Amino acid sequence: MVTRTMLTGLTGLTSLTTLALTAPTGPLAPLEWGGGPLTVKALPRVVYTAHRGGALEVPENSMSGLVAAYERGTAEVIDVDTRMLRDGTLVAMHDATLDRTTTSTGPVRALTRREWRDVRLRPGRALPGHWRAERPPTVAEVLDRFGGQVVLMLEAKDPRSLRKLGALIRARGLTRSVFVNSNEPAVALRAHRMGLLAQLWRTKKQMLGDRPERWAGFVDVLDVDYKARDRDLVRAVNSGVPRVWAHTVTTPKQRDRALRLGCNGVITDAPGLLARTPVKGGKAARAAELQRWWPVD
Repeated sequence: MVTRTMLTGLTGLTSLTTLALTAPTGPLAPLEWGGGPLTVKALPRVVYTAHRGGALEVPENSMSGLVAAYERGTAEVIDVDTRMLRDGTLVAMHDATLDRTTTSTGPVRALTRREWRDVRLRPGRALPGHWRAERPPTVAEVLDRFGGQVVLMLEAKDPRSLRKLGALIRARGLTRSVFVNSNEPAVALRAHRMGLLAQLWRTKKQMLGDRPERWAGFVDVLDVDYKARDRDLVRAVNSGVPRVWAHTVTTPKQRDRALRLGCNGVITDAPGLLARTPVKGGKAARAAELQRWWPVD
């Protein structure tokens, strides 16, 4: 059985109703009801993505942080950065070096999988709660733990890793459950041609000259900088790319502006904060947030 909370009384947006939905059975039952992996078809119309697991709330790219993000249920997509070690192993890590987030130093790419076992994350002191030092996971471990249970977003920090990343995703039957993210349109096109879900992120500066309509045929998510000008965000929204999500949002005010301008998702370091803070900023933003309670057709 699936429990879904829906807003009722659309005029006042004041009432919450919890519905218990019984899963359909038989050959026509969609995968989202339990027969296979959760796919992007289960995503609501407006999506919250936990950036690095929610880096203001949990240790970024850590297994314990990702578990917390998943169990809290404040985001429908969980984002993880990926890098490649010297022996080709893919691991969860944002930076090119170990210095900022671990007790070790030096380039990530210099290590082997065996050496990776000795790396320990250093949780930020400002994080709420208590977190232990732990080994950062490999991408295979992330896919094995969460694949098919929640939609994942994996950023390929090293474009050379795309073929290996695709192989890990395909081997687990997750091609409709994992977005592969890059800042390079050529990498997004390669991912699409490999049968993967392609995501392309762009900076405020890049968006000044972007022609996002050129990417509509192969980009599944256009990941735009919330700091971009209104006109650039609106151009992205009207590009024909089906999903336009704003990054990296940390406050309700930033979220509300992105929704007001037509984005249908946000990528956030603070999914818990956004989930408990009502949307403000006009009818368009409130209507967009209301649509979170209904899945896309």
